[in-house]
Amino acid sequence: MSLNAQAQLDQIAAEIVKNNVCPDLAKTAKHLVFGEGNPRAAIVFIGEAPGRQEDETGRPFVGASGKFLGELLESVGLKRTDVYITSILKYRPPDNRDPLPEEKEAFMPYLQAQLEAIQPKLVVTLGRHSLNCFLPALRISAVHGQVQTYKQWTILPLYHPAAALYNGSMRQALIDDFAKLPLITKHIT
Repeated sequence: MSLNAQAQLDQIAAEIVKNNVCPDLAKTAKHLVFGEGNPRAAIVFIGEAPGRQEDETGRPFVGASGKFLGELLESVGLKRTDVYITSILKYRPPDNRDPLPEEKEAFMPYLQAQLEAIQPKLVVTLGRHSLNCFLPALRISAVHGQVQTYKQWTILPLYHPAAALYNGSMRQALIDDFAKLPLITKHIT
């Protein structure tokens, strides 16, 4: 008997804890920030790692960049409950430093398992770290807003909302790229 998507996701989260993935990160984090949203979402958003507020709450994208992500979702007629939101790393790196290559590598099988459980039509990578986990040769500045393919997944690289909050040109590019979401998902089988 196969598990439903939510049960699969719960099992994957439990495996991260059981397998003690990135014990140094786990030791300094307050919560595992696994992901949330619709377990059968057509669109999955993947950030790089939880920040301070995410670590406090155990929920992804709840700080300023999460608020902006919510506004972007609303701009295309979506709510957080319509999509699934997660990150590569499931624990906050100390001092919000960038994820280390070995940390991304350690969490990648669990991220892949999340995608297998959800089976989205579209995977939206938010920022360079997320994009480079799937397509390491690409630069976010060159491919943002352009559909890519990785294995069986259709990938849409976008700037990270946090970067767009502090850079006006990135902000407008992110808003413009986000506007493409309904058309892109409509054309994916």
